[in-house]
Amino acid sequence: MAGLRQLAARTPASRDRYVDSLRALAITLVVLGHWLVTVIAHTPDGRLTGHSALPDLRWAWPLTWLVQVLPVFFLVGGYANAASLTAHRDRGGSTVTWLLDRGRRLLLPTTVLLVTLALAALVARIAGADPKLVRDAVWFAAIPLWFLSPYLLVVLLTRPMYALHRRYGVAVPLVLAGLVALGDLARLAGHGGLAVGGFLFGWLAIHQVGFAWRDACAGRPGWPTRPRVLVPLLVGGFTATVLLTWLGPYPVSMINIPGERLHNMSPPSLALLTLATTQIALILLLRRLGSRLPAILHLSPPSAHNGRRQPQDRGEGRDGGATAGWTLVVAINAFVLTVFLWHVSAVLLLAGLLDALGVLPTPPVGTLDWWLWRVPWLLMLIVLLAGLVAVFGRVETRAAHRLRDAVPDQRGGRATTRSALTVAGFAAATAGLVGINAAPRAGEQLLGMPGWALASFLVGVAALELARATTARARPPQPDGQVRR
Repeated sequence: MAGLRQLAARTPASRDRYVDSLRALAITLVVLGHWLVTVIAHTPDGRLTGHSALPDLRWAWPLTWLVQVLPVFFLVGGYANAASLTAHRDRGGSTVTWLLDRGRRLLLPTTVLLVTLALAALVARIAGADPKLVRDAVWFAAIPLWFLSPYLLVVLLTRPMYALHRRYGVAVPLVLAGLVALGDLARLAGHGGLAVGGFLFGWLAIHQVGFAWRDACAGRPGWPTRPRVLVPLLVGGFTATVLLTWLGPYPVSMINIPGERLHNMSPPSLALLTLATTQIALILLLRRLGSRLPAILHLSPPSAHNGRRQPQDRGEGRDGGATAGWTLVVAINAFVLTVFLWHVSAVLLLAGLLDALGVLPTPPVGTLDWWLWRVPWLLMLIVLLAGLVAVFGRVETRAAHRLRDAVPDQRGGRATTRSALTVAGFAAATAGLVGINAAPRAGEQLLGMPGWALASFLVGVAALELARATTARARPPQPDGQVRR
């Protein structure tokens, strides 16, 4: 804890605390939301099973508009990727070394999760566990991985998409939104395969808005962020979302509900993009209007006081240490991927432990007993996830070590090989994640997941590590002293 307070106190004055606060808030809502709606029950033959409570809580579907915050992740990702790529290249680094840094931060913690799940599944199978139960558990634990597939591609495309943003501005996300709309028409016509591109187009559109936000904050020409523009966007986005869901063909829930004709999340729908417009307009309005909550918690950027900086300007308390609010934000951001990857596994471990002890309540969804059980359920999961972060979080902090100001863009055989390895690594890792997530829940897998998909992912990680090793020979990696964006 002392280390986190020191890290918080060393936060550079130039760092935008509002962006970090958004990321911390978003991951908190995702985790608590998943835990809250998870239902653990027993099948007629006594096996544990899990599903979402949302199909039984139709009145809660509009509330998913508040907790569906994945668009916020891609917005913040666009902001952070534009900032870090620009800074990296300004220091003389290349796009490839930037990609290697980003890839390592994303893929090493994911590798630990996948290898742990595969080994646990193998041991369980050798011990005689029910193959269907093993597959079900691994399928459930791997749910968070679907988010990483499009995000890896978005990161890989950051430089060309940023160039398109600087040249064509708002036209880029509008075209991408149009492609999403065409995919939705194909889905409505019964040709869902034609909408697969929406998995990339939808998230790219939101990522582009993050570019514009970063440019505006950096003083570069950007899209208008004044209230006279944001307020109409807020009202228009909300109105469009209401019309598309309540009167149009899209489901009200922004989280997938089994049996619905369309899903707003897989792939992202036009309704999700209109909701994202509402969220983004609100986020930028709060930032424009002063962002009172971050200011109260000393999260806002530093300001001058009679020409002298106050301790609070750096996220510090009057005793020189970091404030509790900013330290919490730093802690969440330091382990944000670990929290995201392992929060579903925490559910499996807790449910299995309570069931083994014979103290797992399974009240009907929506009853008073079910709601009362949510309180100790959430508290126990928080404790268990904290333990998982303590064990596996160090992988994420080690992965944050970067190739600082490494090899600049250059021509030649070695540079070409490094670039090819980087692109191939991203592609293979993404293909592996898609294979793991697309595999049907039913069936039997020796490792709890398709072996070819796991192999593809590991080959991709190995390719990136090999490319990184050839780069590191020029200049050794140095630890990054701040929370990585």
